[in-house]
Amino acid sequence: MLRKLSGNTDCVEGSCPTLWGTEDGNVYVLQGYVITDPQWLAQLGLPEGEAAVKVPAAVLEDYFHAHRR
Repeated sequence: MLRKLSGNTDCVEGSCPTLWGTEDGNVYVLQGYVITDPQWLAQLGLPEGEAAVKVPAAVLEDYFHAHRR
């Protein structure tokens, strides 16, 4: 089961970039905008079965800032 960890609080119906995590804390899932830029995709060199998404830095910064030890 996933739980929302960080994202825009003004987001309508959960359709904005968001950081999710599993209940056990072993996996993070990023919801974001699909990367279609050919230069970025070439740089990434993604193997079959992988995808990349863009998320605003604030989504990750908010989460990790709140969880620093």
